Amino acid sequence: MECGVSKTMKILGSKWTGMILYYLLDGTRRFGELERFLVGISPKTLALRLQELESEGIVVKKVFAEVPLHVEYSLTEKGKSLSDIFRHMELWDKQH
Repeated sequence: MECGVSKTMKILGSKWTGMILYYLLDGTRRFGELERFLVGISPKTLALRLQELESEGIVVKKVFAEVPLHVEYSLTEKGKSLSDIFRHMELWDKQH
């Protein structure tokens, strides 16, 4: 039987996933914005992580049929519920 931490880490534990969520906590972001914030991430990896988060119901993708194509990502209510985890991580860092 898996514990809650194990289940959560399966979702959040992939490289870059935590940082993607961290930047989305501030609000809706475009793909290019996330790519600029996450120095060193490949577009393929960013797309894969966003797709994984979308399939988990943590991120929602909104596509605007414009030229050029405009895609925005934001957190769902489920995703926003992770904010306490990130706040505690920041607090832990400041204390140690």
